Amino acid sequence: MVVVSGEALMDVFAVVDTATGVTLDARIGGSPLNVAIGLARLGQHVAFFGGLSSGFLGERLMRALQDECIDTTCVQRLDAPTTLSLVGLDARGVASYAFYGDGAADRQLAASALEAAPSCAAAYHFGSYAMVVEPVASTHRALVEREHRRALIAYDLNVRLNVEPRLACWQQALAWMLPRTHLLKLSDEDLDRLHPGLDDAGLEALAERWLQTGVALVVLTRGARGATAWHASGRQEVHPVAVSLVDTVGAGDTFQAALLTALAEGRYLSPVALRALDAETLARALAFASRAAALTCSRRGADLPRRADMC
Repeated sequence: MVVVSGEALMDVFAVVDTATGVTLDARIGGSPLNVAIGLARLGQHVAFFGGLSSGFLGERLMRALQDECIDTTCVQRLDAPTTLSLVGLDARGVASYAFYGDGAADRQLAASALEAAPSCAAAYHFGSYAMVVEPVASTHRALVEREHRRALIAYDLNVRLNVEPRLACWQQALAWMLPRTHLLKLSDEDLDRLHPGLDDAGLEALAERWLQTGVALVVLTRGARGATAWHASGRQEVHPVAVSLVDTVGAGDTFQAALLTALAEGRYLSPVALRALDAETLARALAFASRAAALTCSRRGADLPRRADMC
């Protein structure tokens, strides 16, 4: 089983202007929630550990988890609102986000919730702003501390400065996670925010430093330029899959879910096994993840592929 921890929210798209305003289309979202759905759709046993509102939007998110056959026994229902993410798309379909979530349920996960978090999972996935806003960040760090010596820890930065504008908070979270993380994923946008102006030599040196801290696999997704991975078996490049782009919402989450799926199916979803991954198997896993992400880019919003779509 994979336990996915983090935020669950509503992505809100502007559809069309009306005589008195704007028609909005709200869809389930949040990077960790997308990863959980992606894993479930690809046939993995997955549980979601996070806070959901007790209101009607929280009910809709809960129903989405249940509809996808995601284990909800460790979901915490809270008397707090649901975060709204207003999604804007540029002419290329690349998304930008504005978050409205102060005091929302996904940020209010308290340390007492750890009693409900499974302690028998093969892997735990963390990421996005739930790792830098309190009290949920402290709760997640406690879960990482509890499990990292035994289970695989996956971390996707997903830097959102419009939620937490202090870059130092993101840098501190990464520094704390590095020696406890086995699979580290970030996007080129994340990299530019954390290390602006980094050249190719600097990137290689940075990835090597991260491996030396104990990370087994570093993956950088690069949009139209594909993805790059660093591992003890060597550096790997995966080319992008040609697609009729609708938007990029959920593409990185799809990549992560598909990569974890490929590792699970190859029996590499453990710290020891991941370190022993050979170059050929890694290349296949990255290619699988790239194909899955391309499918999501061909659809509106975070509509992640199912296993049958990958045939």
